[in-house]
Amino acid sequence: MVNDRYRKFETESTMKFFKTILIAAGIGLTVLAGYFFLRYALRPFRFTRVIEWIRNPEEHQNWAVTALESCEGAPFIFPTDGFIGFIWGDSFRPGHKHQGLDIFSGSDSGVTPVYAAFDGYLTRMPEWKSSLIIRIPSDPLNPERQIWTYYTHMADEAGNSYIDEQFPPGKSEVFVSAGTLLGYQGNYSGTPGNPTGIHLHFSIVKDNSQGGFLNELAIKNTIDPSPYFNLDLNAHSNRNMIPVCEAKGS
Repeated sequence: MVNDRYRKFETESTMKFFKTILIAAGIGLTVLAGYFFLRYALRPFRFTRVIEWIRNPEEHQNWAVTALESCEGAPFIFPTDGFIGFIWGDSFRPGHKHQGLDIFSGSDSGVTPVYAAFDGYLTRMPEWKSSLIIRIPSDPLNPERQIWTYYTHMADEAGNSYIDEQFPPGKSEVFVSAGTLLGYQGNYSGTPGNPTGIHLHFSIVKDNSQGGFLNELAIKNTIDPSPYFNLDLNAHSNRNMIPVCEAKGS
């Protein structure tokens, strides 16, 4: 009888223990899932505003930046017209962070011009259909280092380039001044027939210390563009503000 009672007590205790473990594990997983959602999932307002802009840009012109202009004190000019819909550090899926800026024109593909944001030396790799990169030997905010500015999506959905003819594939180290026409916004995603939205992706890429540039696809190889445009373009600090110059946003 004593043994039976002991076994019953032991069984009940074991069941309570495992139940507690399962509840704790469930809570832990819920918290972890919530963390990843908040940490990595792109905040819905960015998607919402991009959709609103694309559907009717005329109603939201106060959201737009203007090509060739700059916020007060900024070393870079804006490379194109449009709404800066996605910024540096935004996340589209777990483990991913956006490496630069996506500027949506609200116009048709091949219409909105793209310009150099700062003086530098332009290169277009032989295989690049929609991309250019410009070497800036002396970073205006850190003159001791070299940086690169990267521009992409300048082609139609089939990969037909909108880059200006003076920069054919294979062109290298061509000096361009700030404001030089580079091409036009497009919707080439890298896969023909699978277009992205019409926009310019712009990023600032780190030097590899050997005179070349690092892989732009990793955010660790890029630089927060905020101080270069004197505008909060970092998703960590800019949670819900539309990025426009203070004078325009006031």
